[in-house]
Amino acid sequence: MKHPLFRSFFLGGFECSTHRLANGQRLDMLAATQHDRFAESDYRLLKRYGMETVRDGVRWHRVEEKPGVYNWASFLPMMRAAREAGTQVIWDLFHYGWPDDLDLFSPQFVNRFANYARHWAWLMKDEGEAAPWVAPINEISFFSWAAAQEGIMYPFAKGRGQELKRQLVRASVAAMTEMRDVNPGTVFFQVDPMINVIARHDRPQDAPEAEAFRQSQFEAWDMLTGRIEPELGGAPEFMDVLGVNYYIHNQWCFPGGHGSMLAPSDPRYRHVRWMLAEIYERYERPIFIAETGIEDETRPAWLRYIVNEAAAATTLGVPLEGICLYPILNHPGWEDGRHCYNGLFDYANEEGAREVYLPLATELAYQEHRMDALLSGRQPFVDMWNASSSALDWAAHVMEDRSDLGRQPA
Repeated sequence: MKHPLFRSFFLGGFECSTHRLANGQRLDMLAATQHDRFAESDYRLLKRYGMETVRDGVRWHRVEEKPGVYNWASFLPMMRAAREAGTQVIWDLFHYGWPDDLDLFSPQFVNRFANYARHWAWLMKDEGEAAPWVAPINEISFFSWAAAQEGIMYPFAKGRGQELKRQLVRASVAAMTEMRDVNPGTVFFQVDPMINVIARHDRPQDAPEAEAFRQSQFEAWDMLTGRIEPELGGAPEFMDVLGVNYYIHNQWCFPGGHGSMLAPSDPRYRHVRWMLAEIYERYERPIFIAETGIEDETRPAWLRYIVNEAAAATTLGVPLEGICLYPILNHPGWEDGRHCYNGLFDYANEEGAREVYLPLATELAYQEHRMDALLSGRQPFVDMWNASSSALDWAAHVMEDRSDLGRQPA
C-alpha cells in the first residue's frame, strides 16, 4: 500500500473567503467564525474526530494593508497553532479577496501577488517549514466565471471571464515561481470545482454548447500545466496535487437557471466516481475532494453518498488521497448573515468550545472505519448507492433555491 499524502483521509476545511459584497462590506469568514481566535483549539477538536489535515487561509488584505508592507500578525498565530497541534495545513493565499488599492485586471495585480507569495515563502522558511503546502489561488475557474463573466461576485464585471482566468493563471504562475525560488520544497495544490453540464430533454440542439461549458472546467488546469496557452507560463511542475470541489448544485442542464439542477436520482446525473476517474486520467496527479458538504439534516446522507462515490472511484483505479468536509464550521451566510448549518461544529462560545452536530459525527466515524478497511484491503468495496431511494433530492431543490438567492448579480 502506497504511503498516503495526508495524515488523515478525512480533512476539515475552514471557510476563509474575504471578498467584498455588493453593499461594499468585506467578508472575513475566519473572523466571523472566530477560527482566527481559536485556531489551536479548533485544530485539536478536529483531531479528536479523526481529521489531522486541514485547508485554511491567509488573508491577503490583512497582511498587506499598505502596498509592499507585510504584517503577518493575522497569520502567524494560526500557523504556529497548527504546528503546536500537530496539524497538517494546505494554505490558501488568495480566497477571493485582495487589497483594496489593487485593480484585479491590472499588471500590478500579478506583480503584487507574486511579491506577497515570495514574502510568505520566506516567512514559512524562517519558521522552519521546509516544504509548505499552498493553494495559490482558490477556484480560478469558478471565480473567473462568478466575478468577471456573470457579475455575481466582486468586482461584478461581465463578459470578461476568460480575461480574468488568464490573469489569475499569470498571477498564480508568477507566485509559484517566487515561492519555489525561496523554498524549492513547496507543494502546490490546484483547486477548482468539477461539474457536469448537459442539454435539456427538449433542447437536444444545445448539446454542443453544454459540452463546451462542461469542458471549460479543465481550462485553468490546462493553462497552469502549460497544455494550452503556454505564453501564460504554465508548466507541469505547477500542479503537484489536484483538488476538486463538489457540491449538490454542480450538475445542471444548459443554459442553467432555476429548475435546471440535476438531482442525484435523475437518470442523467453523472456519478462522482466517473467524474473523478475522468479528471485523474487526464492529469495523473494525486487527487482529493477538496470541498464537499451540504446544509441542515441532510449532512450525514450527503457524506454517505460522497464517501460511497470515493470508494467506488478507488475501484476504478483512482488513487484518491482524501475528502475535505467543507466548511467544517457553521458560518454566517455571505449575503444575509443567516446561521448556515453546514459544518460538523457550530459557533464558538467565549471559551472557544463548539457544539458538535452528532448525526454527522456518527456518520463520519462510520465512514472513517469503512474507508480505512477498504484502503487497507481488509474489506472489499460494496456499492451502497440506490438512486431510486435517494434521500438527497429534497436537499437538492432546497440548495438550488438558496444558490439562486445567494448568487444574484449586483
